[in-house]
Amino acid sequence: MFNSLTGIITGKFPKQIFIDTNGVEWDLCVPDSNLDMLPPVGNEARVFTWLQHTDQLMTLYGFASAEERSVFLDLLKVDGVGPKGAVKIMSSVSSSRLLDVLERGDLEMLEKIPGVGKKTAGKMILTLKGKLTMRESSAGDVVRLAAASPYADVVLSLASMGYDKKLVEQKLAQLLESLTNDAAFTGKSQKEREDILFRRAIVELA
Repeated sequence: MFNSLTGIITGKFPKQIFIDTNGVEWDLCVPDSNLDMLPPVGNEARVFTWLQHTDQLMTLYGFASAEERSVFLDLLKVDGVGPKGAVKIMSSVSSSRLLDVLERGDLEMLEKIPGVGKKTAGKMILTLKGKLTMRESSAGDVVRLAAASPYADVVLSLASMGYDKKLVEQKLAQLLESLTNDAAFTGKSQKEREDILFRRAIVELA
């Protein structure tokens, strides 16, 4: 029924935003990971939506992009994961990171996500491995984002400094692509590689 809403963001809270569309203020449930992708309060935004309508309630869910909504809908395919659970999962881990973990079948990592126990983690891998429908502007972008996901801590660190999260992810993907065949980079430990990426990204983003 609703594909998206375009209006002014009037409120941002944990797992929730308000958006005003010509005098009608909507209350949407939004994953925390998507909050950073949306503009600050007072700015116009387009929010992609999904409506849950039952005899007891009606809840409108919002996402920063159609791709983020696709991940949410894929999570709903997992037995035992409802809308609230999917939002909790997406609030705890970025979609690109989740994609990487699922593709690797990393059961231990999935179990660390709040709200995901061993049983649910197993069901997620069984249901979603190799089947996620998340897409970016091109197939190449998906590969680059998946490759960058092991450096989620670098992304979070730079985002906390005020840099746009999506821009940071794109910049890290470019840097990783250029360093793929650099033995001086690939031969170092994970921590050393993170430090190198962090320093280079700051120079590139400045």
